[in-house]
Amino acid sequence: MLDNLREQAASSPFMPDDEPEAPVPQRRRPAGRRKKQFLGLTPVQRFVMAVMLMLTVCLLGAMFLVITGKFWL
Repeated sequence: MLDNLREQAASSPFMPDDEPEAPVPQRRRPAGRRKKQFLGLTPVQRFVMAVMLMLTVCLLGAMFLVITGKFWL
C-alpha cells in the first residue's frame, strides 16, 4: 500500500514538474519618471484614508464630550 507512494505522488497531476522556469523579466521605470507613492497608496487612496481618520477623530471627540457631560444631545 505504501510501497509506491513516492511514485504515485510524483505522477500526480497536482504536483508541478521539476522543469526549470524561465526567469521573469523585470520591468524598470524610466529614471526620470518615478511615481510618488506613500506606503504604496495612490493619491486618491491617501485622501480617503485621511478623511476616514478625520471622521474617526471627530466621532471619538464627540463621544468623549457626551460621556464627560460637556455636551448634551
